[in-house]
Amino acid sequence: MQLRIFTLLFISINHGVYSTHIKGDFSTDEFFKFLVKFGFQKTEIHNQKETYGYIFGNITSRNHFKYPITFAVLDRKHFIHYYNSRDIIDKETACQTMFQNLNASAYHPKCNAYGQDLFRRIPCQKNKLCVDEDMPWNVIKYNQFTYVIQNSGQPRFWYVSMVSCYLDEESCSWHHYSGAPTADNKTLTEIPQLIQYDFWLVNGSPNLSLYNSMLYQFSFDRKNTLELYLLFWLCYIILVPVQIYAVRIQRHPVTKLFTSSLMLEFIALCFNVLHTMKFAADGVGFPGLAVAGDIFDIMSRTLFMLLLLLLAKGWAVTRLELTHKPLVFGVWMVYGIVHVLLYVWNTTEVDIVEEIDEYQTWPGWLVLTLRVAIMIWFVLELRNTMMYEHNMPKLNFLLHFGASSLVWFVYLPIIALIALQISPLWRFKFILGITYSADCLAFCVMAHLLWPTRSEQYLLLAPPDYTAGIEELDEFSESPHVVHSDTVALTAAESINADDEEVIFTRPHKNGVAFS
Repeated sequence: MQLRIFTLLFISINHGVYSTHIKGDFSTDEFFKFLVKFGFQKTEIHNQKETYGYIFGNITSRNHFKYPITFAVLDRKHFIHYYNSRDIIDKETACQTMFQNLNASAYHPKCNAYGQDLFRRIPCQKNKLCVDEDMPWNVIKYNQFTYVIQNSGQPRFWYVSMVSCYLDEESCSWHHYSGAPTADNKTLTEIPQLIQYDFWLVNGSPNLSLYNSMLYQFSFDRKNTLELYLLFWLCYIILVPVQIYAVRIQRHPVTKLFTSSLMLEFIALCFNVLHTMKFAADGVGFPGLAVAGDIFDIMSRTLFMLLLLLLAKGWAVTRLELTHKPLVFGVWMVYGIVHVLLYVWNTTEVDIVEEIDEYQTWPGWLVLTLRVAIMIWFVLELRNTMMYEHNMPKLNFLLHFGASSLVWFVYLPIIALIALQISPLWRFKFILGITYSADCLAFCVMAHLLWPTRSEQYLLLAPPDYTAGIEELDEFSESPHVVHSDTVALTAAESINADDEEVIFTRPHKNGVAFS
């Protein structure tokens, strides 16, 4: 029930900051609105295909603005001080502080003719170019403004925002614009005014018909994610039918639990593929579907972790009855809930301006700590299970199972530490690629270990209707005086067979002496 509530909650989360096609409204009473963070690729001047980044679109209003406010496109160097000053209570002071470091950098025809093209005065008049567009041939057709982003050194993030500040062209100073005055000029209240915006951010020129549609819409840090999703989708499209065939042959709780985890991961991947493919086409995608895919992915991993814990405790391998059920399921639920909270925190609380990933937040460190603690518990339980098991096929299974599972447990803390040293421009793709590779490999190994012709050697395959005497047999098998040994068992079996042979072949002698 809780997972359903969380799913519905997350589907309603606005993921607009990851879009490349941005649409919406801005009211002057908001003062400041952050719109999007977008990574533009490195400019390759000698490349036959233009690699410049473009920002283009339309910004209009039904209202008349006495002074034009500001649309800002800034790189990180210029953005940090500007962004951190937005919370100053006195908005007149805020405007002056936000732009004090930008006056010498930003172009203005009167105040700084040699600056960079960082601002647009908005709103623009309908069906006309923005007032700052002094080179009409540079503007993308059917749009009011166009920025051409050139990163000659390396890829960079650029930050787009709107702010209710305007530049006084006479004094070249910045002031707060609060709205239009009311009809009654005696009052100090002003009516907020609304701006409608609709613009795109792309890597590559919109004027070229041969641009790569799988890269064009994506921020640099998310390039090639569609190829990654499609690659692993092809892997699962082979693995899933094979595992469904296996679970139809061997209807066992372990096989069913593993198949459920695999199916959840496959569904999550399908959702992500659909979202990313549509995103490549329109720059928006299916944000709700992307959130659902992330939730299913979390559910799949937590369910797979539960399966590993159950097998480490010897469930369905050395015993049919699971011990310490409240502890096992309690730890599993805590880990799942914390993982979901990490997702919510990363989506809603982490400032988009911060160049950190989800594992560099306190919920992220908590998830990693829990994962390491569960891994240690897993190793101790597996060691205890193997100490009381002497059946060689079962020992071989536990050995291979333990080695592969340990790799799955430990990979996430390791890549979280490595990611600290990786640029944010490559970090998302690095974590995504390693995570999907490790999960896919773990599913493949588990499918191999649990294949019906192999698992029948070590799984306890009791008939479905057999319930009587299981607990007593389990308790007896765990008693200290019982020795689980293949040699002892084989000797006992041979002794029984020998006695049977004596009974079968012994016959009375006519003198009353038995012989065989």
